[in-house]
Amino acid sequence: MKNVAAKLSAMGLAAALALTGGTIAVHEGYVPGTYYDPVGILTACFGHVSPTLRPGQKMSDDECLRLLADDLVKHNDQLLAAVRVPLSEQEHAAYLSFHYNVGSGNFRSSTLLRHLNAGFRVEACNELSRWVFAKGIKLPGLITRRANERDLCLQGAIHVQK
Repeated sequence: MKNVAAKLSAMGLAAALALTGGTIAVHEGYVPGTYYDPVGILTACFGHVSPTLRPGQKMSDDECLRLLADDLVKHNDQLLAAVRVPLSEQEHAAYLSFHYNVGSGNFRSSTLLRHLNAGFRVEACNELSRWVFAKGIKLPGLITRRANERDLCLQGAIHVQK
């Protein structure tokens, strides 16, 4: 699906969330229905997970965009509840993408969050590179995603530290 960020913005999502949603969509990929991710988790659309999903479900583009928008708001709220320091736009986008992928529990218990909340911004960004495994399998897609998130994060962290 093209122009995900523009479509999310048109739905009323804040600009920062819409732009991050566009980035997440690139990394997650798009399937208009349910599918199993690389480690066997039943997923829909742009990486949406839910216990209500069923194999073989089909969904419209609009349904998938609504799920993405709702997921972005939920993950953003959870992210901001856990972070105790102000974030640059780049850090926010990088950490929201990461949070969307690994979930709130993993984010809250991470060394990354401990570093970030202690003010060690560069160290926190560098932690992203460690999260390239899913169920013990090193995934090329996660290597690429984490490198992109880390680069974006470091741009913001360096800006904040100046």
